[in-house]
Amino acid sequence: MKQGRDATQEEGVQIVKDCLASGKNYSEMALKYKVSYQQVRTWALRFEEMGESGLEDRRGKRKKDQVPRTELEKAQIEIEQLKHKLYLAEMERDLLKKLDEIERRDAFWK
Repeated sequence: MKQGRDATQEEGVQIVKDCLASGKNYSEMALKYKVSYQQVRTWALRFEEMGESGLEDRRGKRKKDQVPRTELEKAQIEIEQLKHKLYLAEMERDLLKKLDEIERRDAFWK
């Protein structure tokens, strides 16, 4: 059973600002804006941690295509990119080794 309603990012920002102004009274804001208590609390915690960008809907988006919100996220994205580059380099190395082995074997049989 759904207790709240969907809200846009702008509405979320307004709700969080009102919530912080009222001393983090999550239940009052949930009733006032007809959203769930948990949603107000989650938005407030994200807003405090990352600002307005913490309230963006990033479902279904890949990290490599996104602008990082925090330094930690930026570092994690860079690590994943470097891991991918290493994987491709290792595949290329293994392929070249196999090609070299095949060429030597063919030269031996001729």
